[in-house]
Amino acid sequence: MGISTKRVDFEWVYTDQPHTQRRKEMLAKYPEIKSLMGPDPNLKWIVSGMVLTQTISCYFVKDLSWKWIIFWAYAVGGAVNHSLTLAIHDISHNVAFGNKLAKWNRLFAIFANLPIGMPYSASFKKYHIDHHRYLGGNGLDVDIPTEIEGWFFCTPFRKAIWLILQPLFYALRPLYVNPKPVSSLEILNAVIQFAYDFLIYYLWGLKPIVYLIAGSLLCMGIHPISGHFIAEHYMFLKGHETYSYYGPLNWITFNVGYHVEHHDFPSIPGSKLPLVKEIAPEYYDHLPQHTSWVRVLWDFVFDDSIGPYTRIKRECKLVKED
Repeated sequence: MGISTKRVDFEWVYTDQPHTQRRKEMLAKYPEIKSLMGPDPNLKWIVSGMVLTQTISCYFVKDLSWKWIIFWAYAVGGAVNHSLTLAIHDISHNVAFGNKLAKWNRLFAIFANLPIGMPYSASFKKYHIDHHRYLGGNGLDVDIPTEIEGWFFCTPFRKAIWLILQPLFYALRPLYVNPKPVSSLEILNAVIQFAYDFLIYYLWGLKPIVYLIAGSLLCMGIHPISGHFIAEHYMFLKGHETYSYYGPLNWITFNVGYHVEHHDFPSIPGSKLPLVKEIAPEYYDHLPQHTSWVRVLWDFVFDDSIGPYTRIKRECKLVKED
């Protein structure tokens, strides 16, 4: 089983998240950053091409043997689907059509959701707002593992199992930590998703459905791209709760590796986040950063100082919504 992690609790802090203050300072010093905010005109075409590619792929995998279905799901299809989840992440910030067309963004996210095989986009949007507003917030930020996860998944073997089961925890954790009523958009998301799945099944059988869903699940577990889940906010260096990664995997993940920059400016599309660092390098060059998502996964499993407990938590006051 291996040695248990040293931590027995989260890292509790009594300060606000750093992104709010840094954003104010940077905008005062570099007002031109505001020009980067707004929709990315290319995003809708890139995402549409990815959805079309995965749909066409369903035709080509329908006669493959099961072992090749799983292989291609992990090696290719799952990578595309994981990239689509990160496109949905970008779209949740209204960068496909802009804030004035918020409903178009929600509907387009449902479209981007189709090859993932399971309804996801509407629920993600609902909880992702809280992740930014209440980063590390106890009972509010559902990106934080539960006490049970931190206590149980504490050895290398158990942490590896936890990584494999990440899709399950991401799906169920919100229902336990911060349950919210089901929205009409979530129902629409589910209806459209299951209609698409049924159409694929009706046209080409079960194997394409397995290809899509297995790819989504496998590539959210132990896969090079899924390293970003751990890299973004797990405390690899005491006191630092958000980390960036500037490596080549950003090319297929909508620059989600620029994660400090993203939390500083959520309304800037991923395609323009490198420009934030170029404009204000003194705010980012000195911060700790990751150089490999694969190394992140390795360290998470085998470093006894890192585990599900290695997250910064704080008590947050609820923001009154109009």
